[in-house]
Amino acid sequence: MIRVLLAEDQGMMRGALALLLGLEPDLDVVAQVATGDQVVPVAVRERPDVALLDIEMPGGDGITATAQLRRRLPGCRVLILTTFGRPGYLRRAMEAGASGFLVKDGPVEELAAAVRQVHAGGRVVDPALAAAALAAGPDPLTDRERDVLRESAGGATVADIAARLRLSESTVRNYLSAAITKTGTRNRIEAVGVAQSNGWL
Repeated sequence: MIRVLLAEDQGMMRGALALLLGLEPDLDVVAQVATGDQVVPVAVRERPDVALLDIEMPGGDGITATAQLRRRLPGCRVLILTTFGRPGYLRRAMEAGASGFLVKDGPVEELAAAVRQVHAGGRVVDPALAAAALAAGPDPLTDRERDVLRESAGGATVADIAARLRLSESTVRNYLSAAITKTGTRNRIEAVGVAQSNGWL
C-alpha cells in the first residue's frame, strides 16, 4: 500500500479527494490536514510515502512545506495539486523538491496514476503547464524585489513597506522601480499583478 498524506484547505475538496483515492486498491490516505503548518508535524508522525499538497493554504504554502518535508522526511515524495496553474509555481515547487505538479481539473484516474509514478521515483508534470513555464522563463525578480511587491499587494505606502521590511524609503523605491522594469509594467500595481499571475510571489 502507498501511504498518502493529503493537504487541502477546502474541506469538501479534501474529503472528496480522500474518498476517491481511498477507492484505489493500492492507495491509503493515512492523514488529512487543512493548513500548511500541519503538513510536516503530521507527516513526521504518520510517515507517508507520498504527500499530496495544495499550494495556497492558511498557515503556510505548499511550496514551503515541500522544502521542509524534503529536509525532514527525504523518503516522502511530494506531488503538488493546485487550482493555480502558474508557471512560476511550477518552477518554485520543483526547485523545492516536488516530484510532480498537477492542476485540479484533471480526472481522478490521472491523479492516482501520478501518485503511483512519483512513489516509484518518477516525475509527473502537467504538460501544458510545463510548456508555459518554459515559455515564461525564469523568475527575474530578486528576493527583496519579491518582498517589496508582496507588501505592495495590500496597498501599503512606501513608508509602510520601508518600516515593515526595515529598509529606507529610497531603497524601497529602488526595488519597486527595478521590479516594474523587469516585469515590463507601468507601475507597482501592474507589477504585482504580473508577478502574481506568473506565480513569482
